Amino acid sequence: MTDKKTTVDAGWNFDNSYAELSDIFYTLQNPTPVREPKLVVFNALLAESLGLNAEALQGSEGAAVFAGNEIPGGALPLAQAYAGHQFGYFTMLGDGRAILLGEQITPQGERVDIQLKGSGRTPYSRGGDGRAVLGPMLREYIISEAMHALGIPTTRSLAVVTTGQPIMRESEQTGAILTRISASHIRVGTFQYAAGRGELDELRALADYTLERHYPEAVENAANGENRYLILLQEVIGRQSKLIAKWQLAGFIHGVMNTDNMTLSGETIDYGPCAFMDAYDPATVFSSIDREGRYAYGNQPYIGAWNLARLAESLLPLLHEDKEQAVKLAEEAIGGFTEQFHEHWLAGMKAKLGLFNVEGEAEPEPEDEELVKELLKLMHKHRADYTNTFKALTFGNWQNTALFEDAEFDPWLQRWQSRLDRQEESKEASQQLMRDSNPAVIPRNHRVEEALEAAEKDGDYSVLERLLSVLANPYEHTAEQEEYCMLPEPSLLPYRTYCGT
Repeated sequence: MTDKKTTVDAGWNFDNSYAELSDIFYTLQNPTPVREPKLVVFNALLAESLGLNAEALQGSEGAAVFAGNEIPGGALPLAQAYAGHQFGYFTMLGDGRAILLGEQITPQGERVDIQLKGSGRTPYSRGGDGRAVLGPMLREYIISEAMHALGIPTTRSLAVVTTGQPIMRESEQTGAILTRISASHIRVGTFQYAAGRGELDELRALADYTLERHYPEAVENAANGENRYLILLQEVIGRQSKLIAKWQLAGFIHGVMNTDNMTLSGETIDYGPCAFMDAYDPATVFSSIDREGRYAYGNQPYIGAWNLARLAESLLPLLHEDKEQAVKLAEEAIGGFTEQFHEHWLAGMKAKLGLFNVEGEAEPEPEDEELVKELLKLMHKHRADYTNTFKALTFGNWQNTALFEDAEFDPWLQRWQSRLDRQEESKEASQQLMRDSNPAVIPRNHRVEEALEAAEKDGDYSVLERLLSVLANPYEHTAEQEEYCMLPEPSLLPYRTYCGT
């Protein structure tokens, strides 16, 4: 391996703890250099929070690092191995077009992965060229940063560079590399990979590493003799139940919830055929390859539980030496997902409607969930816009739409107002709760496409930059955001996204 060092004084502070695991989990490999790297999008605020010198990284030497042409001092580039169920079918996988540079230790003492996506072939490429094209990398940048602003756990995007090398797909396209930031890239599929090899020591080492990296307090606070691997499973279930509830509350559709796209850290990862819902419909699918609706909006909680069951299967040898007892422990843990998800979802929906618990009541009123379900039923009936409906309720703007003119809406409105009157909190407090829970803007699909088209066809990044600026504070409800709340023109064709590479 070559080990070229950058001369940029960028504040890199690398550690490489993942490389201390068995080398079955990775292959040491540098990115493949590109012809003419050019930095086209850079997240200066994120860079500074990571302890990086944003000014130093915005020049040509920064572009060289983000393209993989220069390796920062202390980095130890590697491609990770993992497996996964893709649309229900198990296969051995790995980073076919990504290289982990290492783990940046931030000024706050946090450890985050720095990964280059689209950085060339690896041993796991399976015939692919290991490269990525500009549009999908910009899409991930937009959506991941919007998710962060919405308060949804997610990987982040630090930079996108073009490579100066055309990429052949259906047609010739612009090559690009995304720099992705993540708490880690440990996936359910990483555990499936370890379990599939059948070597208990390696599986245990991975589990111990994950506990230490992501759940040290849970282990520290556990009673003596408590099953640490059961704790790991329970903690991951807890984070994923909260994460998927946040997806549902925001109307986000991941599009490809394979087990290799579910992290142990509880972050959203891999923004391929993803999008936000306009008209409310639980059957909504945007992915061009999800022809059966496996990963439809309404199915996401069920797929989350299914994926976690695959994690539990992988952990069985660690949960208990007796297989029957191990299965029992796993089933009990997985059984808790549905209840946890439901609690997070209902609490979020109550907030979107400005509902607090009535004084003296520890639990939500039974009527609360019925209010939510009746509203969603009406929204589905009239294909009401998900985000704008809750925004209208927040500000009392009863627009001339089919939903608000429906004869069933007025009785629902009266029940909702009556419920608000029964709680101790003021109407001002309820509206503030709604403002804080209902975003003014989301990355509307037509706005995302508009930004991508301007960048890809004309090299114009101003549309993208303005979109990112508007999405950075989605709960501000400013006049500037109003333009981005508007729905697209009606189309005879459904919106489709692709697993772009």
